[in-house]
Amino acid sequence: MFTGIVEELGEVTAVETLADASRFRLRGPVVTDGAKHGDSIAVNGVCLTVVEREGDEFTADVMAETLDRSSLGALVPGAKVNLERPTAVGARLGGHIVQGHVDGTGTVLDRKPSENWEIVKVSLPGNLARYVVEKGSITVDGVSLTVVEAGPDHFTVSLIPTTLALTTLGVKQPGDPVNLEVDVIAKYVERLLGSRAGAEETTR
Repeated sequence: MFTGIVEELGEVTAVETLADASRFRLRGPVVTDGAKHGDSIAVNGVCLTVVEREGDEFTADVMAETLDRSSLGALVPGAKVNLERPTAVGARLGGHIVQGHVDGTGTVLDRKPSENWEIVKVSLPGNLARYVVEKGSITVDGVSLTVVEAGPDHFTVSLIPTTLALTTLGVKQPGDPVNLEVDVIAKYVERLLGSRAGAEETTR
């Protein structure tokens, strides 16, 4: 489990295209400290498994399903990425519960800078809109954010200077894709209520 609090801005150093997958090599001195084979690291919000570690770099295999559902397939050597290790048991939950399982991708639609923050508008796939509410949580490229406005096909978030400086969201421009993970609690509630409604219907 992750919290959406990015630990460092890493870099893709190599991409190897395989038959039905890709192998990424990424640099991140903070997240590789103590990392070993089999550990999990979130890359732009996608939970990946460490295959090898060498110095401050690690490799991870990305299956076709993940490439299709996320924006990782667009990464090239030199690209910056948000990196986060799983949260430790007993640690503070600084963001919200993040699984690292991307639900879909959106596109940056607009950026409106102000003196102390920036409002960013992101497109929202129709099948995810029901999980996004004003003042609720959403993960964008692995960053835990609070929704400012929730529309039928978009949402907005307010980015503070720290987020702008220390994550990829500071440089994303209109037209750029971003990974989205909605609040898993909302999905569980929907499933439970649906099951309850179905059970009540069959007893009538």
